[in-house]
Amino acid sequence: MKVRKKGKQQAPPKAPDRLEVLKIIEQLEREGRFDVDAEDDPPTIPLLPDMVDYLKTKPDSIVKRKTAYIFANKFVDELIRNKKLVIKKVYGMEYLNQTDTGAIITCNHFNPFDCFTVERIFQRSKQYRKKRLFKVIREGNYTNFPGMYGYLFRNCDTLPLSSNKKTMYNFLMAVDTILQRGDFILIYPEQSLWWNYRKPKPLKNGAFKFAVKNQVPVIPLFICMEDSSRIGPDGFPVQEYTVYINEPIYPKAGLREREQAVDMRDRNYELWKNIYEEFYGIPLVYTTEEDGSREEA
Repeated sequence: MKVRKKGKQQAPPKAPDRLEVLKIIEQLEREGRFDVDAEDDPPTIPLLPDMVDYLKTKPDSIVKRKTAYIFANKFVDELIRNKKLVIKKVYGMEYLNQTDTGAIITCNHFNPFDCFTVERIFQRSKQYRKKRLFKVIREGNYTNFPGMYGYLFRNCDTLPLSSNKKTMYNFLMAVDTILQRGDFILIYPEQSLWWNYRKPKPLKNGAFKFAVKNQVPVIPLFICMEDSSRIGPDGFPVQEYTVYINEPIYPKAGLREREQAVDMRDRNYELWKNIYEEFYGIPLVYTTEEDGSREEA
């Protein structure tokens, strides 16, 4: 009886929806529309004030938060165990460990799961037992994202934005409270998600305005990617993440508040740019005719 030898397993074809997203990203970069998402957001139901407990102080919010983190940690553990989320190396953990005030953590946004990477790094830090990490998210992700993801979006210390003025007032008050009491907030200042996009995108001012108002630092965090040998079900290589945590950026004395925010934004962008060019060994160049100069927001 002949034994048939197993040949090399054929990789699945590249998913058409991912290929389409990559085309959209190329087009958006050519047009210089860096703050536009490359994928459709879920439909947005307006977030009203009574629909969110930003600081998670109500009894039912406390219970749901604890339950959500149990599910979230198990989910991330499984992603890491199955090598669907690969955190290869983390540099600069000392900057996270040594920050003794509240702070804004900025991160490039290229995957719905990159927040899990930041959360897991935070849990490995010396801050985990004494501080909390809040995450700014979109309104639609909070109000009507289905299933387990929706439950996590609503209960894992998230700060949803809102189209409702009263809710946004509560949001801003919560941001001030969180930073003043010494906790951290994760914000994506690029204001868009481009799947597996490796370049830093131009930054908006919002995160830096929060830092200046509360006189706290920004901790720039940039995630670089490499193709692993594993092919995901979408036909693309699973990415291995190398995370760079940078020295905190503080508001510069002697400047007006607006000037401080712009200065912090530009220093954050320059750090990300330098990391990109050193890690990938190529200059940062956009396909737009202009250089993708940073817009104000």
